[in-house]
Amino acid sequence: MQSTVRHRALALGLVALLAAATGCGSDDPAEEASGSDQGPGDAPTDPVTITFSSWVGNEDGMQRLYQRFQEEHPNITVEFQDVPAEQARQKLTTQIAGGNPPDVAYVDASDVITFAGRQALVNLDDYIAGSESIEADDYVEAFEDFVTYDGSLYGLPFDGESTGLFYRTDLFEEAGIEEPPATWDEFIQTVQALTMPDEQQYGFQIFAPEAAYYWYPWLWQAGGELLSEDEQSVEFNSDAGKEAAEFYASLTDVSAPDHLNSNSYDGRVAFANGQVAMYMAGAWFAGVLDDEFPDIAGKWDTAPLPEGSAGCATTVAGDALVIFGASEHVDAAWTWIEFLGRPENVAEWTYKTEGTLLPPYQSLLDSPELAEEKPVLAGFAEAMTCGQGNIIANPDWPQAEEILTEQLGRAIYGEMSGAEAVDAAAAEAASILGQ
Repeated sequence: MQSTVRHRALALGLVALLAAATGCGSDDPAEEASGSDQGPGDAPTDPVTITFSSWVGNEDGMQRLYQRFQEEHPNITVEFQDVPAEQARQKLTTQIAGGNPPDVAYVDASDVITFAGRQALVNLDDYIAGSESIEADDYVEAFEDFVTYDGSLYGLPFDGESTGLFYRTDLFEEAGIEEPPATWDEFIQTVQALTMPDEQQYGFQIFAPEAAYYWYPWLWQAGGELLSEDEQSVEFNSDAGKEAAEFYASLTDVSAPDHLNSNSYDGRVAFANGQVAMYMAGAWFAGVLDDEFPDIAGKWDTAPLPEGSAGCATTVAGDALVIFGASEHVDAAWTWIEFLGRPENVAEWTYKTEGTLLPPYQSLLDSPELAEEKPVLAGFAEAMTCGQGNIIANPDWPQAEEILTEQLGRAIYGEMSGAEAVDAAAAEAASILGQ
């Protein structure tokens, strides 16, 4: 998983390229995807080599798993194709266009629906049904949604994270605050108590370039939704949406002005140096703090996001394993991802390593072992129960989301109110989505 910002939006150019790429193959979607015609077969016994595209192939954890896989299946060789995380989507899109995608890929889960919608992936339903290792019913709902297209599963969720609240325990102690805020009202009281501009200290931090993505949990906590169930109509400017936007924009007053135009990765320094007392980020941020800022160990902790009137809600993100329809070795490819997807291997890949990834299996999230192995992840695991993904299948959504980010950014800079921002964004988004 990328250790930087987990933004879910697809770049418009890549979406267009993907559409063109997958439109250049067979005129028969079933033939191109091969998902409806390919059923599970036995693991191959003859020597076979499959390709695996990812940005994690060289990591020790993945190599350990591969060595174990080879012990069980010495006839299957996995050829690792390494690509930087930020280039992975474009690389795969180009490979699809050229008719030479890898057999298997580790992808941002937000890409699965897009690739599946273009008939580029193998439908895994029959393989999962015949598997003794993969328990789809145990997947956290949000992660299963990531890999589900038209009622079928086109990927195996492999790892993930939720968004939570990081807070400086030393600054809380200095201010006489004993607990992190649990509700919106408590949150406002806390950030105001921790904001002292004359001392260059602020209670929280928001970022205009990522305004939409980090606004979503507040929207859901207020009872709002982004789009209608059929994803054709805008709903984020409902009364609940306007309430959440007003609340979010008001956090400018308790944020460091010099970081408003930054992002949640670059802005980490403000939290590390004590300029910002609370920070909203994914579990990846815990690993960054441990690696880059060991001097503040013991001076920070984590908690679930404060709840709104509609209760708990947070953003979840993750990565998944997929097989491409052009593969000539689908059974071998399935054997590889089925092995990786075993609960015991997912546990080793996630919380039993030095990283801060969470497993997509509910049984693993509920296991006492997780909290024992990685206490810092306990709150994030708890938040998974109310996690939501902002994965929208409508191909025009990325453009609409860019408009939403832009308008919320204007509210952050005081050019309009939060309610006006979501109304303005909704008007443009409605046109983009063809309402």
